[in-house]
Amino acid sequence: MFTIALGWRGAVALVLVAASQAAMAQSHLPEQVFRSGFEGVASGPSNDAEAARFLAQASFGANDADIAHLRTVGYAGWFNEQFAASGSTQTHYLDWVQGLVCPVDDADCNTVAEWAHTRLEIWAVNALGTPDPSRAGALPGDQLRQRVAFALSEIFVVSNSNGTLAGQPWALASYYDMLAANAFGNYRTLLEDVTRHPAMGVFLSSIQNQKANAEENIHPDENYAREINQLFSVGLVQLNPDGTPKLSGGQPIPTYDQTTVRGFAAVFTGWDFNSVGCSVDYQDGVPLCCNNPQNPDQYFYCGPANSDDLAWQYPMEPVEYWHDSTSSKQLLTYPGVALANGVLPPGSASTEMAQALDNIFHHPNVGPFVSKRLIERLVMSNPPPAYVQRVAQVFNDDGSASHVRGNLKAVVKAILLDPEARIGHWQHYATYGKLREPLLKLTQIWRALHARTPTGDPVRSGRIGNLQPWPPIIDMIGEAPLYSPTVFNFFKPDFAPPGEMRGAGMVGPEFQILTDTTSTALANMLFHEVFCNYTASDRCWGSDFSNNLQMNEDADAALAVSSPAALVDRYNLLLMSGQMSPFMRGVIVARLNQMQAGDYDHFGRARVQEALYLILTSPEYSIQK
Repeated sequence: MFTIALGWRGAVALVLVAASQAAMAQSHLPEQVFRSGFEGVASGPSNDAEAARFLAQASFGANDADIAHLRTVGYAGWFNEQFAASGSTQTHYLDWVQGLVCPVDDADCNTVAEWAHTRLEIWAVNALGTPDPSRAGALPGDQLRQRVAFALSEIFVVSNSNGTLAGQPWALASYYDMLAANAFGNYRTLLEDVTRHPAMGVFLSSIQNQKANAEENIHPDENYAREINQLFSVGLVQLNPDGTPKLSGGQPIPTYDQTTVRGFAAVFTGWDFNSVGCSVDYQDGVPLCCNNPQNPDQYFYCGPANSDDLAWQYPMEPVEYWHDSTSSKQLLTYPGVALANGVLPPGSASTEMAQALDNIFHHPNVGPFVSKRLIERLVMSNPPPAYVQRVAQVFNDDGSASHVRGNLKAVVKAILLDPEARIGHWQHYATYGKLREPLLKLTQIWRALHARTPTGDPVRSGRIGNLQPWPPIIDMIGEAPLYSPTVFNFFKPDFAPPGEMRGAGMVGPEFQILTDTTSTALANMLFHEVFCNYTASDRCWGSDFSNNLQMNEDADAALAVSSPAALVDRYNLLLMSGQMSPFMRGVIVARLNQMQAGDYDHFGRARVQEALYLILTSPEYSIQK
């Protein structure tokens, strides 16, 4: 009767499904039954696995409550909530800690390393959504904003690796807050805020950049002029709307040349620290610090005296005396460029900067370039050109009545709801995805198992930074927030691992920090997290510190005892979005069944730990699909 009701097509389909399931019993591929894209992907998620997978891309990791909530409100409702959520910041936390520590211990207050750790503490609070003590224990709820800010921090790079910024935690915290504030704003605003932030001014040496002076052999610094074009906006070669290079005679066409770099370098002259709160020191009647418009011999501000001075957080200000306001500058040329032949006429520092940033913003490369970089950070390393083009079209025109260009809110939504993001892994599974960044592995497991400190104290930065006597995390796993060794981030977007991937013309940026050292160190760190840092643990040194993260492993202990298979299925959902292969599942379940209760003080917890560690260190888990 069932076959007759379905008709012959339905009967054949059921036979194929049964055959497929039987054949995949020992497969290394995940199950994929009837997920071909006929359903409207933007109306989902249709099941828990789809919800978990979306959250792996759009947040720092899923937990039960997140999955259930997303299933209830749907993608559209979730985006509306995230776009409306208040932004969590870092500078507020530093101010709060300073108010607690400095009146009590002046020596600790002035320790640069401790303040660097403090910045990492609030990064972890915001990324994990743990109680923020500086806000009376409020839970940060802006996961999407924080995740996009982290992505932006790997594109618009500044770093603690800079000798000056290493001692300026407020500058770095303020810079990250600026990225978060612009995560759903307009790219043109973001570009200007990045350009004028003193952390960027120091990192790429655009602050106190002087106009040319042949007598003193002074030439404008070209550092920022290069990177704003190469890394932040247009790239080195002209692009088609789908992000592929334009060719001439079989070769890529350069986007700009050295003349253009010199033009932008001259534009970015005459910018200095904001003069907020500045006091003037004089020597022989000449101001040594704050700019004095009455004095013809303008002096640059000597710099903020303290790391918490607002000048480290406020946008840089122009000092016209040092700006090249007499020469024309060659900028980018492209069809429809507003400036005649891309040449900028002389003007004030502010006027020239605004026109130069407009010149960059309207270049046709920007849409595909920025779209592809964000796709790479959130979804996949090798996006198909059609995917890039669909997102770039949204960058160029958000579809609103105002036809806004550069609307990052629309771009982020387009990236995450595109059919390629939602169901592309079923269509070309073997080449889909990206290597999970080490830091994102940690945030995912902490969020999945509701990690909290024993006392509600601030998260110890050591859990993502420097739990003495461990070395800094940058040496252990290759990355930490705003700790990139260079302006090119921890890994280059075009890095191609030698071997099969390079031979196939694919890139794998995150593989650049997967070395013998970091792969071993990360496995060791995950071992410590899983087997030492659980609720009420004092198993290892530091496990019971009041500000150490502990995961709630006991919540799954009863399930581990009664049904190891169900436990593996649970972690398959939370950590792998239901994509664990039947082969891997069979191996882990068999291992858990081999464990005997009499061999462990806490049998359920032991099985939980074994399952977690086997998953977290597996090749399948390491690739986010």
